[in-house]
Amino acid sequence: MDGFTIRPVRPEDHERLGDLTAAAYLDDGLLDFGSGDPYLEVLRDVAGRAEHAEVLVAVDPDGRVLGGVAFVGGPGPFADIARDGEAEFRTLAVAPAARGRGVGAALVQGCIDRARALGRQRVVLSTQPTMHAAHRVYERFGFTRARERDWSPVADLLLLVYALELGADPAADPVVDPARD
Repeated sequence: MDGFTIRPVRPEDHERLGDLTAAAYLDDGLLDFGSGDPYLEVLRDVAGRAEHAEVLVAVDPDGRVLGGVAFVGGPGPFADIARDGEAEFRTLAVAPAARGRGVGAALVQGCIDRARALGRQRVVLSTQPTMHAAHRVYERFGFTRARERDWSPVADLLLLVYALELGADPAADPVVDPARD
């Protein structure tokens, strides 16, 4: 994690993380309705996420937000797919200028660490079929497709589900090189 730190979001980070997340989804072509997509408001609403989830951010030494993710410790208001014994993460986004530095991998690792600390047996996430770079990051951590759990939040949008079984011994879990993110 050279050059950045993972920490809980602060109120002064909300606007930057919201803008960064919305821009990442727009720039990567992940929103069906472009700049008019209603999901943009969800992506920008970091304060709302922080009410129901643990929002983690990656910041550089000057405090600039490089990326973020919402960690959901189990079923609840912000969980899409988490079941009992599972944690979930959502809205993972990394600023274009920070990609390739391990920021995304470090945020995923932060979610895995939180899930393990809470005693969860599994971490789950939803992703779009076109998010190939993200899929590679998840697979390096040992996430596998859970096809039976794929779902559609709106018509014509299929979300793929990935799951990671957490071992009782963290040392037995895959080691990921964040520089490959």
